[in-house]
Amino acid sequence: MEPDLFTAAAEDRQEKDPSASPLAVRMRPRNLDEVVGQQHLLKPGSPLRRLVGEGAGGPAGASSVILWGPPGIGKTTLAYVVSQATQKRFVELSAITAGVKEVRAVIEGAKRAAGGYGKETVLFLDEIHRFSKAQQDSLLPAVENRWVTLIAATTENPYFSIISPLLSRSLLLTLEPLTDEDLTALLRRALTEERGLGGAVTLPADAEAHLLRIAGGDARRALTALEAGAGSAIAKGEEEITLRTLEETVDRAALKYDRDGDQHYDVASALIKSIRGSDVDAALHYLARMIEAGEDPRFIARRLMISASEDIGLADPTALPLAVAAAQAVAMIGFPEAALTLSHATIALALAPKSNTATTAIGAALADVRAGLAGTVPAHLRDGHYKGAAKLGHAVGYVYPHDVPGAIAAQQYAPDEIHGKRYYEPTRYGAEARYADVVEMVRKRLRGA
Repeated sequence: MEPDLFTAAAEDRQEKDPSASPLAVRMRPRNLDEVVGQQHLLKPGSPLRRLVGEGAGGPAGASSVILWGPPGIGKTTLAYVVSQATQKRFVELSAITAGVKEVRAVIEGAKRAAGGYGKETVLFLDEIHRFSKAQQDSLLPAVENRWVTLIAATTENPYFSIISPLLSRSLLLTLEPLTDEDLTALLRRALTEERGLGGAVTLPADAEAHLLRIAGGDARRALTALEAGAGSAIAKGEEEITLRTLEETVDRAALKYDRDGDQHYDVASALIKSIRGSDVDAALHYLARMIEAGEDPRFIARRLMISASEDIGLADPTALPLAVAAAQAVAMIGFPEAALTLSHATIALALAPKSNTATTAIGAALADVRAGLAGTVPAHLRDGHYKGAAKLGHAVGYVYPHDVPGAIAAQQYAPDEIHGKRYYEPTRYGAEARYADVVEMVRKRLRGA
């Protein structure tokens, strides 16, 4: 494959007039030291450092790298930095629009480039999880023969979304969400550096805080919003990007919400109490406030899982599996799509029948244990699998429930100190009404009644 003349022309134009490229492109790190966040991958001697030939041991042996993490945290950037540091051609494809034909074209071009003018190729394949098994199989010869250095990016768990042969030949790097500190450093660098905004405008604290909220941990989104706000401020002849200008530019209101302060806990509390009170509209309002304020979607998902057991419990046994599934989905897809999953779960939990018996039952049992009512395990329930257990009376007299009609044996299970105590008192709400009937029948049979 001949050198990409269009790419070369674009790079030449960017060198002559950097402002022709978006701010997010201009601020792309030129080396690993300029990468914000991901410090766990950037330590001296790390596989990523070795991949670009830094440190003892030389380049890492893997010919394929998989970058796993949420959107906007630098997967494309790292791939670009690797290609620059190793002086290799950089070709980018997206699994959303490309197929096997495009992949094969890149591989053939890489082989010609290596043979024709000694230039190796980095193939960056974004959204690789969208490739089918057969499409991923088409990458294997290129990886095994090192025709390209494959750097694949995914927002989904690679152990579920990427075929084993490719995964086993790859260096898997897990990227972490960018913190507010990471984004703040990036924004301030973009404001002052010549390749960025070159000090043309300033960003006051309230506008900076709003930028962090709307970015939601996404560096690309943060820089795009900053560039839009700067353009608007400059057009109005202003020397700073005010909060009002930023709001007008990105068309969002600056919510009075502090993720690390009282508002964080107040709004989270209001969400859960609205679900508990079955007010689905109020619950959605507080959910929207948390999303818009840039709350970590995993935090919201954790609160919903707790609510499923604390406030719904056995009144709807499907509530907890639904909340857990929502949390898993949120971890895999991230914002903005995760908002749909959180809405799904919030509506379902708010409209589910309510029961707090799981909460009160374990609370009462814990209170007795903490008060010293532990008691001795009845002899017939103790372990009887070792030599000499029978001489001690352990497991002697134990009735195997499956050997009796109904599989409920009339025998004592609890220690003497709490025998006869009732911790679980079921409601008659939703599916728990069935448990109320069952528990009464079971308790009578255990007593031999």
